[in-house]
Amino acid sequence: MSVDEEEVAEPVSEDAVEQREDGEDNVEDSSRALVADGMYSAEDVNDRVFDELQLHPAAARDTQQVWAAYLKAAESPEAAGEAIYAAIYEAAPGLQALFKTSRPILAARLLRAIGAIVGHLHEPKDLKMTAEALGFQHLDHDVTVPRVALLRDAIVDVIATELGASRSDTALLGFKVALNYVGGALIYVRVRYAARLKILASSWTMANKKPEQRDGTGEDDEDDEGDGSAGAPFVKEDRARTPKQRQADKTMGGVGLKAKKLLGTDGEEKEARRDDKNITIPRTFPEMFRFNAAVMGFGELAWMQEVLSSFDAIVCNISSSYRLQEECDVLALRLSKHPGPIDLADFKAVMFASLRSLVPKGWDSEHEVAWSWLWKNVERLLVEQMGKLAKQERACARLFAGIEHEDRTPLHKQVYTSFFEIAPTGQDYFKQSTTRLHFVAEKVAMLAADMYKDPDGVVNELSACGLRHVGYGIPQELCGPLAGAYAVALRNFVDDPEGVDAFDWSLNLVSRIIARVINEGSTLVMKAINQNNGKQLAKAVACAPRRDRANWVLRVTVGSQSISPLMWAIETGSLDAAGAIIQDLLTIRADRDRYYYGVDALFGRHPDILRRLCMDAPGLLPALLDGLIWRSRLTESGRRRVVYFAKHLIVNQDGEFARAIEWIVQKRDPKVVCHPVVSYVIDLVWMKLAATAFLYKKTWLLLTATVFTMSQAVLNHGIHEEVTGNLGVRSTILGMRGFIYMVSWPSLAMVHIKRGRQDIRSNNFVKLFWFKVPAHLVEFNSVASLLLCIILMVMLALCPILQCLGSVSTNGQHLLFTERCEKGDKTLEIYSIFSMFGMLCYWVLLADLSVFSNRVCAFLLIFGHVLSEVGLFLLSMVFFVLIFSTAAAALKEEEGDFDSIEAAGRTLLQMFLGMASSEQYSHLDHHPMLFALVVSYCFVTGVYMVNLLIAQLSCAYKATFQDMVGFALLKRAAVCVSVMTAVPARRWQRFVESLRMDEPCEFGEGDIGMPGAIQVTEPANANVTTYDMIRRFGGTTSGAAPWPDDDVSAQTDAEDKINRLERALKVIMRKVADGSVGKRRDGSSAGRSSILSSNLAHTHNSSSNSSERSGREE
Repeated sequence: MSVDEEEVAEPVSEDAVEQREDGEDNVEDSSRALVADGMYSAEDVNDRVFDELQLHPAAARDTQQVWAAYLKAAESPEAAGEAIYAAIYEAAPGLQALFKTSRPILAARLLRAIGAIVGHLHEPKDLKMTAEALGFQHLDHDVTVPRVALLRDAIVDVIATELGASRSDTALLGFKVALNYVGGALIYVRVRYAARLKILASSWTMANKKPEQRDGTGEDDEDDEGDGSAGAPFVKEDRARTPKQRQADKTMGGVGLKAKKLLGTDGEEKEARRDDKNITIPRTFPEMFRFNAAVMGFGELAWMQEVLSSFDAIVCNISSSYRLQEECDVLALRLSKHPGPIDLADFKAVMFASLRSLVPKGWDSEHEVAWSWLWKNVERLLVEQMGKLAKQERACARLFAGIEHEDRTPLHKQVYTSFFEIAPTGQDYFKQSTTRLHFVAEKVAMLAADMYKDPDGVVNELSACGLRHVGYGIPQELCGPLAGAYAVALRNFVDDPEGVDAFDWSLNLVSRIIARVINEGSTLVMKAINQNNGKQLAKAVACAPRRDRANWVLRVTVGSQSISPLMWAIETGSLDAAGAIIQDLLTIRADRDRYYYGVDALFGRHPDILRRLCMDAPGLLPALLDGLIWRSRLTESGRRRVVYFAKHLIVNQDGEFARAIEWIVQKRDPKVVCHPVVSYVIDLVWMKLAATAFLYKKTWLLLTATVFTMSQAVLNHGIHEEVTGNLGVRSTILGMRGFIYMVSWPSLAMVHIKRGRQDIRSNNFVKLFWFKVPAHLVEFNSVASLLLCIILMVMLALCPILQCLGSVSTNGQHLLFTERCEKGDKTLEIYSIFSMFGMLCYWVLLADLSVFSNRVCAFLLIFGHVLSEVGLFLLSMVFFVLIFSTAAAALKEEEGDFDSIEAAGRTLLQMFLGMASSEQYSHLDHHPMLFALVVSYCFVTGVYMVNLLIAQLSCAYKATFQDMVGFALLKRAAVCVSVMTAVPARRWQRFVESLRMDEPCEFGEGDIGMPGAIQVTEPANANVTTYDMIRRFGGTTSGAAPWPDDDVSAQTDAEDKINRLERALKVIMRKVADGSVGKRRDGSSAGRSSILSSNLAHTHNSSSNSSERSGREE
């Protein structure tokens, strides 16, 4: 059934027909009165001409107000777009086949397009450019007058029904006029420019393809001279070419013949391809253009390279008037920096010669006309600006040089006053302080002024700024009013018309670039992130082609700048949306041809994603780590197949050890480190690499500790009397101590000097109480090592053997290497004390070896964690001993054990430790008060304090017990990070190759998956999995197709369906209240009723189906 026959009219009487025709004539006369030239009306679609629409200002204002009221009446912009989409979809069944894009995307596009049309009703020139741009976007669609009428009536009916009695008939007529105008423009542009633009697009694509990719021109056919070899840089004499085309070749400089002379015959050319010593063959348009420019004598013209660098953007955006104007304005600014004359005809000659060389087989007169038309438009836009930009730059510089810094604050106030009058909605987005707003205004002025000086740098900065504003949710409609307000305020502030005009032109260009970047970057994903709505984000991503799904949430690129929606969600605190992105990326989906998994895209785009999550969003770490594990729901022989996608946790993009474990160690979260994938990676690296390297690193410490123990605690015992004559033992002790003093201590000192110097140079200090200390001394092992270094230095100064060299021993004999002499006896006791502390430091440092056993390491860590409770107990004991000792000394008893505070304190401490003798207790029988005091002390310390300590230790152990394995793993992970720098490159390479992560993993028997994983098995009861963790889909396997709707419906609850049902009921109730049900308005009321009823039924059915599906899944 054709579109004209879709709406079947009911039989009516002749009077009704005449009455309707009279009404239509009245409507048409009223609509024509709204338009100045009378060419456009509310009933007819004029596709014969395409001029500016001069709508009456009052009608334009009413239409804009009605559109704003419609948007305000809707629950959200998405709901408003959905309502228009549903009305169009139901009103035109014949057009449903054309709705190939997903519903949310089309709804957003409809809302954006209608908003742009209504917003430019008072600006005929901008409205024409908008309509022309829409026409270029719909060149591939069969737009006809009946279809335009159907869409127009559906849109107007939705607005009229939604607003009810508050609608304005003038505004509705204005809507119809505007939609008819745009529909006619779509048809006019399609008829006028469709073929020309297709020729430009196809030939440009062919010119930039590799030779083997060019259809019809890429095959090396030696027999067919007209075919042309792949990427041939010259124009062959094709017998199919017309005499006019050959004459045009000659006028373009005879590039084909010159190139042929330079490159030689076909045989020589093919030989040159096999031999890289000869000239490189141009294969793309830029290469061919540079070659032909050199042949034609234009190779040294720098301005041609400027045009060439912008030519791709110009050709790709020829269908967009706004973008073409922007590209030409920026190019004109760049060309103004080149001295000397610029003849754009020279570029045209080289351009045509290059295109003919790259498209030899399909080039014809239509190509000549199309490319001539393109260059004519570009040349016209460039010539308009090239002669004026140098003067404008000087005028703009003079303007700002004349405005003093203290005078700019009143200017900025006037700018925002004008802006809020022009665009009141801007007040909802400008929420910063006044000083911040003044800074923004100053920044805008500087960008506009710098546009003349450095256009490329300013364009890049504007692209980055625009993408940030996409994240802020700033509408592009505010850019133009802000620029206009700045120009108005500046005209009222200074008397320099020429400078203001120059600044206005640059500022207008800045606003257009910002608006374009916001428009191109405002994707459905960014809108969902701005609202921090995970469900809305899932719906937005569901529209993406399956091969581009990861890019939709990881990259939004405009020009040379890009922004990551995921990282923006994390930075702005939209953690619900960020969690939905991570979950979507790390969900494995599969069709019959391939698997889709976003882990490589995620870590490729954000190699430091773990660090960012540890710092800014630790709550998302479990979701990320869970997504790196796949478990089979089937078991074999009591084992379950598990796949860890841990490649990016082990190896970075450069093939080196990744910093993922280091970032997890810095997080110091025992629960995160106990995650299966993290603990597996840590244990794997430890067993295969780090354990051996760590043991090798500790070998020196083991050796020095053994030598120190032998010299200080083993061999030195008994040498004073029994073995005084044993010279070998004394010599061995001296040799061992000399090794400690001369080898171990200097190396230990150099380590601390080096690390301290590094901290001082990098100003890396940590505040400890009231002092700043180097950062490396925060670690407990570093403190113990420094203490050992100091102790060894003191022991070297006090060593008795060195003191007794050349002295007589205490028994009057002259013994070598003895400790017993007059000088040695003085330092021996102090030396032994330092020796004791040194021995303790050695054992503390050797405690790191407990990392070989997680259980032992966990016990030691728990010991350290509960040590604070013991410290509190000892502090309390000191307090109670002080209390009771002072009380006992105050009794003035003559008992020797309690006659002073010192003696009483010593006695009470001995009683608590069970070291007091029975005589000390028996003396208390003669002193009742002292006895009572001692009994009270023993009860408080021996009963109350000891039991309190036990309770504290028990609670502390319970709190730490759950995390003790995590703390042990953190200790092991820290050791892995510290020793990996000492692992040789060859050993690291063998380790990576042994993991075989470049080979595809296996999800089941004969089911080959993706690379980058490690396959293991675990007990079947360890992690019970009852569902398939891979979402598999049938149907098409095309990468351009999105995944089926089941992927979205699984995340949509029944509440969303009920909300849609409620909205449909509200629309019907409002319509009933207006009395419009059953009445016919322009013959479309019944259609609207059927539309709403159908929409209601569709909503009810979808809600029922969703409920049934949810029930089945449960």
